[in-house]
Amino acid sequence: MIAAPELPSDFPFPQDTDTRFSSDTDFSEEPDGRTAVTGGKKGKKPAGEKGKGAKGTGRLNGHHQENGMENMMLFEVVKLGRSAMQSVVDDWIESYKTDRDVALLDLINFFIQCSGCKGVVSGEMFRNMQNSEIIRRMTEEFDEDSGDYPLTIAGPQWKRFKTSFCEFIAVLVRQCQYSIIYDEYMMDTVISLLTGLSDSQVRAFRHTSTLAAMKLMTALVNVALNLSINMDNTQRQYESERNKIVAKRANDRLELLLQKRKELQENQDEIENMMNAIFKGVFVHRYRDSIAEIRAICIEEIGVWMKLYSDAFLNDSYLKYVGWTMHDKQGEVRLKCLTALQGLYYNRELNTRLELFTSRFKDRIVSMTLDKEYDVAVQAIKLLTLVLHSTDEVLSPEDCESVYHLVYSAHRPVAIAAGEFLFKKLFSQREPEEEGAPKRRGRQSPNANLIKTTVFFFLESELHEHAAYLVDSLWECGAELLKDWECMTSLLLDDPLPGEEALTDRQETALIEIMLCTVRQAAECHPPVGRGTGKRVMTAKEKKTQLDDRTRITELFAVSLPPLLAKYAMDSEKVTNLLQLPQFFDLEIYTTGRLEKHLESLLRQVREIVEKHTDTDVLEVCSKTYHALCNEEFTIFNRVDIARSQLLDEQVDKFNRLLEDFLQEGEEVDEDDTYQILSTLKRITAFHNAHDLSQWDLFTSNFKLLNTGIENGDMPEQIVIQSLQCTHYVILWNLAKLSEGSSRKEDMVTLRKQMRAFCLMCQRYLTNVNTAVKEQAFTILCDVLLIFSHQMVSGGREHLEPLVYSPEDSLQVELLSFILNHVFIDQDEETNSTDGQQDDEAGKIEALHKRRNLLAAYCKLIIYCVVEMKTGADIFKQYMRYYNDYGDIIKETMSKTRQIDKIQCAKTLILSLQQLFNEMLSELGHGFDRSSSSFCGIKELARRFSLTFGLDQVKTRDAIAMLHKDGIEFAFKEPSPQGEGNPPLHLAFLDILSEFSSKLMRQDKRTVHMYLERFMTFQMALQREDCWLPLISYRNSLQAGGDDDTMSVMSGYSSRGSSVRSKKAKPTARKLPEEESSSSSEVWQQSLQTPVMMPSPHLTSTAMREPKRGRDDSYMGVYPLPHDQQTPHPHTPQHHPQQTPQHIQTPMDYNSQVTWMLAQRQQEEARQQQERAMNYAKLRTNLQHAIRRGTGLMEEDEEPIVEDVMMSSEGRLDDLNEGMDFDTMDIDLPPSKNRRERSELKPDYFDPASIMDESVLGVSMF
Repeated sequence: MIAAPELPSDFPFPQDTDTRFSSDTDFSEEPDGRTAVTGGKKGKKPAGEKGKGAKGTGRLNGHHQENGMENMMLFEVVKLGRSAMQSVVDDWIESYKTDRDVALLDLINFFIQCSGCKGVVSGEMFRNMQNSEIIRRMTEEFDEDSGDYPLTIAGPQWKRFKTSFCEFIAVLVRQCQYSIIYDEYMMDTVISLLTGLSDSQVRAFRHTSTLAAMKLMTALVNVALNLSINMDNTQRQYESERNKIVAKRANDRLELLLQKRKELQENQDEIENMMNAIFKGVFVHRYRDSIAEIRAICIEEIGVWMKLYSDAFLNDSYLKYVGWTMHDKQGEVRLKCLTALQGLYYNRELNTRLELFTSRFKDRIVSMTLDKEYDVAVQAIKLLTLVLHSTDEVLSPEDCESVYHLVYSAHRPVAIAAGEFLFKKLFSQREPEEEGAPKRRGRQSPNANLIKTTVFFFLESELHEHAAYLVDSLWECGAELLKDWECMTSLLLDDPLPGEEALTDRQETALIEIMLCTVRQAAECHPPVGRGTGKRVMTAKEKKTQLDDRTRITELFAVSLPPLLAKYAMDSEKVTNLLQLPQFFDLEIYTTGRLEKHLESLLRQVREIVEKHTDTDVLEVCSKTYHALCNEEFTIFNRVDIARSQLLDEQVDKFNRLLEDFLQEGEEVDEDDTYQILSTLKRITAFHNAHDLSQWDLFTSNFKLLNTGIENGDMPEQIVIQSLQCTHYVILWNLAKLSEGSSRKEDMVTLRKQMRAFCLMCQRYLTNVNTAVKEQAFTILCDVLLIFSHQMVSGGREHLEPLVYSPEDSLQVELLSFILNHVFIDQDEETNSTDGQQDDEAGKIEALHKRRNLLAAYCKLIIYCVVEMKTGADIFKQYMRYYNDYGDIIKETMSKTRQIDKIQCAKTLILSLQQLFNEMLSELGHGFDRSSSSFCGIKELARRFSLTFGLDQVKTRDAIAMLHKDGIEFAFKEPSPQGEGNPPLHLAFLDILSEFSSKLMRQDKRTVHMYLERFMTFQMALQREDCWLPLISYRNSLQAGGDDDTMSVMSGYSSRGSSVRSKKAKPTARKLPEEESSSSSEVWQQSLQTPVMMPSPHLTSTAMREPKRGRDDSYMGVYPLPHDQQTPHPHTPQHHPQQTPQHIQTPMDYNSQVTWMLAQRQQEEARQQQERAMNYAKLRTNLQHAIRRGTGLMEEDEEPIVEDVMMSSEGRLDDLNEGMDFDTMDIDLPPSKNRRERSELKPDYFDPASIMDESVLGVSMF
């Protein structure tokens, strides 16, 4: 027992020892309750006792001079983790026995260093200062230039350090558990220090000390557990000895056992006092710390205590902390709560102690299965599985159903955890098999009822399209059940047993679908689409399992598939699933297993299905089955090829015969003939998709059929659709053969004629009255034009160049017209225009999906330059109106076209805005209101277009300039119908054009402004009426930042970087030395860019500038005046009065001026390149010195500033950096206050609302 007079004044031990633990853990305590910890003088031993272990004051002071090295050695040894931790602890114990003050000082400094603090606690501080004063001193010496400390530093070494640190504490307590921890000195001092550090405002102290205290508590729990076991053994020995008869009783042994029990009880009380002090002094406050990592440590360790020493800790007084923390806002903490509870629920012996907790927090655990953090959701499901394993009565059917549906989750770990829960709930009750009895198979196997249960669950979940997801969820825990294909086929083929209820048609369909999914999962060994993160490398064991499963699948279904097909031959859905099974066969087994007769039976059944069915899905899967079986690598190829050829011969002959009769009958075609030719054509088309039918010359017959449909106009739509598709396949197969390179010229000429004739036919069908026919013709036509575009000759296929086909203008117009009439329509219009489509949600989604495919097909033609890019204007102008339906497609199209040709893309964008503007004028008239919704919508579209150009003005410079040029020309193109003095008809378009002004570079704004003034008259510049506001606002947008034509890209973005920095710190500006300033000014002046649109090359110097003129003066010299009255250009330097010649030139056209100006610019840059590089190197060196002089700059402030400035200006400096030998530029950063200069640290108080839901705070446990 710890004596009260010897307790440290700031050590939070309880003074009463009547109970083993404090009442602070009462279940009614609120989560924000806090136990006061008094801070006083650090505990000391009496003077007589303290001198026993010390060598004297001089020795202690003498040690302090060498203290740094010894501290470093202990910290370094633990950090490296190379030495055995027990030997390190044993060395420290020997030091403690020699001089416990010195050893304890080393241990204190070890904890300080592990926190990342550079300070050292001296012997003088240890003797004379309180713990709070020592911690305050260490806080002042804490190096906070970096926010990292050993527990948070990244890297493998520091990850090992955390493990070594925890191991050191555990080994220290274990090695000291028999004597030193009871000396009322070492543990008192350590616990008092850790308690004080855990209450520090410095995160590093708080985090490290909390981890140390929790690990210390865990070590003490182990000691207490050992003491409890020893006490029980001693009590048993005492009772056994006392129950002996008096003659055989050993009184001395009784006395020894009694004394031993008393000592163990005293030690137990001391350990419990220590644990109670740590719990109340550290845990109760830190489990709700503002730092999630600290909260997670506390919850993780309390779970360990309850699991190790359940007699003392596994009660509601401690469980409530875990329950409360399950509402934590950080997923990391919630995860620790669940893992802690899993360790408890795993032990069934502890279930009775968890009943009250389970009833109180069960709903919370169930709700966590839908946690936004997938890891938390997975562990919540696993915890519920353990709860379910312990007792079935706790979870209600509603609770279980909330987990059941998660087997369809797209996140695979969640789905697998839910599958395990489902398997435990539904399939845990198996029929016991009698020992020695033969194993039951097929319908009588124990799995039969479980498979039925799986089918029932699948149907009740009402997610029939997700059988693959259900199978994948159950695969890891129920693979043996799911691979019992023999039982499944028996349930489908065999008659039910007496008293057994047969499967319904719906249940049989579900069972076949589940069986197909299990076969696919076993053969492919990867999850379904949407769940996998990519193909992973299989292990040797997995590969062997896959081969064995494929062998079992082939051996079983090669025999059972033909009777299954015969039984369900008329059911399209069942047959479609069953016919996919041969795709997963190992075809070699047909030969090695002597199963040829079953192959013949399978081919016969497939042929019958083809002849009986006209459903497209069934016919396509039959075609794929033949394709899977027709593998030339296997000996069965000849058998299958013969059967396929016979089938196709019959179908083609039948089609030709029916077609001849069909064409001869003309208008007197009956429904039976129509059905026969349609069904036959469907079969041929489905097979032509996967098989080459070129030998039957299907192009001629289909072309006749299509031509008849055009001439008569009454061809059934399905016949036309199938004929178009079949003809398309004919052309593609012919092209595939020619692409191999071994083709004749005659074949290429034939294909060229067929392709062009087919394109013309599709074009004619674009005007068909039937919507489905038009959509099919449009889709096929887009595919053919894309395939036979100029892209087909790439990749070494130059011999196909004669086949390249470019659509004529009339075809491009028809394609665009189709898109505008059938894609960009309202939902109601589309619904009314279709043939009897039901107005339901599913129909709307399907119609939207179809329209998106049509738009995507046309946009591919724009992207691959099959049609002219300007046709995209009609697409781009719909961007805002149909943003929800097609916004992603249109935006991607704009992005791709900009990559192809930036200038042409810009011209297309401005053309789309002009079209919208003209449409608005025709609708609202010339006197429209610029605040109308139509005009504002066009402006908003222009703003969106502007955003798509990004931040790199250099790359988009030419495109933006061309956009403004076209916009200005459009604005002044149509004069006012009211005569001179009135604004041009399209002047309001300048208001729209101003949305792109921010994308112009400074010097380009001046150029565009001058180009604008070429279209203006003198009277226009003086107008101030409302009708002229678009011109005024557009000119202002060009003049903003563009008046000073000497501002370079570097200077502009240097000022921008300064503004970014000023927003962050706003320090007093530091001035560079004169040498630095002069060099920088030289760089700025050397980077001057000349305006592109100056009238005369003799007047383009910007080395000397005039002061800015007033507005009236600036307008005077730019408008046309009589030749004899023309004044010098207003920007001509006027400070040379002796310069009399007037350089008057005929105005150059725009393209000539741009070409000339770019040439001048290149010559100027080449001349200044060497001098610019030298000046920049000098400037860079000075800037680096200036940055290094700012010693107060913090790391965390420095890096983001550099990134922000460089990211915003990196692309725009490309032209400036061209030809210079440097990679980046250093930025002069402002000074930043160092944390050491702050008067005090920012308090780090606990904010309950920051970590827990409000519903938890202030709510009692029950």
